[in-house]
Amino acid sequence: MIGLSLKHLRYFDALARSGHFGRAAESCAISQPALSLQIKDLEGLVGAPLVERGGRQIRLTPLGEELAQRTGAILRSIDELADLGRSAQANLTGRVRLGVIPTAAPYLLPGVMKALTELYPTLDLRPREAVTQRLIEELSDAKLDAAIVALPVSEPTLREVPLFEEEFLLVRPVGDRDKPPPAIERLHEMRLLLLQEGHCFRDQALSVCKIEGALPRDLIEGSSLSTLVQMVGAGIGVTLIPQMAIGAEAHAPTVHVTRLAEPRPTRTIGMIWRKTNPLSEQFSKIAEVVREVGVNRKAGIERLNIPGSGG
Repeated sequence: MIGLSLKHLRYFDALARSGHFGRAAESCAISQPALSLQIKDLEGLVGAPLVERGGRQIRLTPLGEELAQRTGAILRSIDELADLGRSAQANLTGRVRLGVIPTAAPYLLPGVMKALTELYPTLDLRPREAVTQRLIEELSDAKLDAAIVALPVSEPTLREVPLFEEEFLLVRPVGDRDKPPPAIERLHEMRLLLLQEGHCFRDQALSVCKIEGALPRDLIEGSSLSTLVQMVGAGIGVTLIPQMAIGAEAHAPTVHVTRLAEPRPTRTIGMIWRKTNPLSEQFSKIAEVVREVGVNRKAGIERLNIPGSGG
């Protein structure tokens, strides 16, 4: 198609994803009139409308929907072509956009970034914290290169590399410290504090507590692990947190951390990236660094001798 450019495709892709001229223009760092002009130019090249204009949100025409799918695939392929040269280099270099789930980012990222900077000084690591589903979407859209998540994610286009396992630990008010840890099947009877919807750790905690279907009426939600632990300290309820978060979140004198009865619930932390990405070998090197940082942090926490049932 004569006159079609990558600029047309990137601008149209941004509009199709955001559904809004203003947000699309902002993401492309251009003015809204300039973006609108480019879309009209693209419509002239294809010979038919791609967007239904009117109201705050735009809608794609049937042709626009089909073009959006093809455009996404084209742009992903172009981004991966740009990585081919880097894949031939022995050392890690250049920009790597690394996503991390919120229940791992504060505890892993500082050590991971320090270790990678020392090992690969020319690596430009760009971390991004987001919930699992958003990270998967951004990986699929080539907006991220790799991500640290809880496995499995079961996406056929993504490679999953398990790195280490960690326990779920119970945080309860300090006044309960002399009580034996409750059996797992009793957790659903307690006032449970959980992360808000969208966090994979919330779903894992519900699974550990064997809560399915309708949620308990007295279930309370928080936006972060820190918020949940503070609510526990105020005597509002109990919560589960991942082992790696203990040193940062559960040091207050108002809370008590304990292990649950065996078999103790765990989660697997791993890295994921697109199977088609030519930098797979380089991402494997990053994964090894993440593994080492995670295992060392886990060993340090285990030396705290957290009490528990069954050992």
